[in-house]
Amino acid sequence: MSLKVFDLQCDSGHVFEGWFGSLENYESQREGGLLSCPVCGSHKVDKKLSAPRVNTGARPEGEARAPAQGAMPVAAPGGAQMARLQAEIMRQVRQMVRNTENVGERFADEARRMHAGETEERAIRGTATPQERESLAQEGIAVMPIPDFLDDDRLQ
Repeated sequence: MSLKVFDLQCDSGHVFEGWFGSLENYESQREGGLLSCPVCGSHKVDKKLSAPRVNTGARPEGEARAPAQGAMPVAAPGGAQMARLQAEIMRQVRQMVRNTENVGERFADEARRMHAGETEERAIRGTATPQERESLAQEGIAVMPIPDFLDDDRLQ
């Protein structure tokens, strides 16, 4: 199956990738309120305009253009730089998720056992109901929901 990768942006300006089976699939999810920003959780998400890369010069890719005489280089985060930064952060977060043990529906019980010292502490992930998450928080056990698109096990 071939996927369409779109640059998406929420109403707070966060840019992130979305992978869809088709443009119609993206539009259906957007209209159904199923898309959300992985940074702030906003459901007001739109597809950014994108264009294929066009080489307009004869210089090899990766070779920098020399700055004008007397010009000082400025490192202001532009849209492309910010998109690369966000993509790298997402890559690292996905790697962290891959390095956790998926305990499935036993998540709340396993988190409690680790908190009580009954089992070794380790990075785990799994599923928990909103009530289980609330109960864990009241017991002083910090948990964080992970969006489905970060969990490779859910994509298989």
